Amino acid sequence: MRKIPIFLLLLLCVACAKKQHSGDVIIHFEIQVDGENLHYHQMEYQNAAGNRYQVDEVKFFISDVSFVSRGGERFAVPDHDGIHYFDSDITSSFNWLISKVPDGQFDSISFVFGLLPAQNVTGYFVNPPENNMAWPDALGGGYHYMQINGKWLASNDTVRPFNLHTGIGQRYENGQVTEFVPNHFRMTLPLKDFVVHQDANTQLDFVMNVNGWMAEPNIYNFDVIGGSIMQNQAAQDMLRENGPHAISVKVH
Repeated sequence: MRKIPIFLLLLLCVACAKKQHSGDVIIHFEIQVDGENLHYHQMEYQNAAGNRYQVDEVKFFISDVSFVSRGGERFAVPDHDGIHYFDSDITSSFNWLISKVPDGQFDSISFVFGLLPAQNVTGYFVNPPENNMAWPDALGGGYHYMQINGKWLASNDTVRPFNLHTGIGQRYENGQVTEFVPNHFRMTLPLKDFVVHQDANTQLDFVMNVNGWMAEPNIYNFDVIGGSIMQNQAAQDMLRENGPHAISVKVH
């Protein structure tokens, strides 16, 4: 019987040790208002400031997604695959399949709400629907991080449109832009009993509470702020600070 050289056995052992099994993660996106699924086009909601409002559409990006294991190892969803665009009018965007995630237990998920500066440049997306989120070049270029569009019942009992649009902000002096301000933010959220199994699907629910954008730590009042905020950095600051209170994840 022919003997296998020891160095070949060692190489085979190393190769076996490095072999990593994997499964798939499905992130399911839910838009809610205080724990209940959002009903679009219905003037039935009230925010912390007492404004009655309705939501007609919700769109946003999340990017730079990674899962962190109990031992501190990080699995980063690579490049373009690490960006997801949600659109309430596109049902296929309600679920995001992330393939080949190493099997094992993960204790947290990290992501950017919006886009990182390297991605948030005009022309990064060449096809719809993502390129329909373009942010005007004169206001900094790139793309909207989020659009929540709807209407509110103003204090004079008129129905007015609002556009909760986040993206690159601007600071002005004497009517001229002096600085562009990235308004994306990063979140790291704990995961409980989140285990990816070999050759199986594991679901994670990403929940956005619309009222959360307008409640904490800043009370957002449409009657004071108005409906259009793309050139209002103070309003952008409020939403960037409130955003982490509007988003949660849960293991399905």
